[in-house]
Amino acid sequence: MPFECRSCWHVWEEEYLVRHVEDEHGNEATLWLRNRVPVPPPSPGARCPRCGCEHATTFPEGYLLRHPELVPPDAAAAPDETPLLSPVPRPLY
Repeated sequence: MPFECRSCWHVWEEEYLVRHVEDEHGNEATLWLRNRVPVPPPSPGARCPRCGCEHATTFPEGYLLRHPELVPPDAAAAPDETPLLSPVPRPLY
């Protein structure tokens, strides 16, 4: 499920396993798991892994596949080797 922090605008995705179970009385329940551990269902207000803010919003499943511009690249861009030229002329000493 994709999230976006409303403070630092960091976008991240968390993966959940959802199980629909039924107890011995026939009552249905939904069980949310992360790394095989039961967790509360995802909701707005999740904690941002970058800044710790608790004002995140959620997007529908598959949202990031349709908006790849929101996902930061894995590797940092290589530095530009072009020398910088100042528009200010050098002083004449």
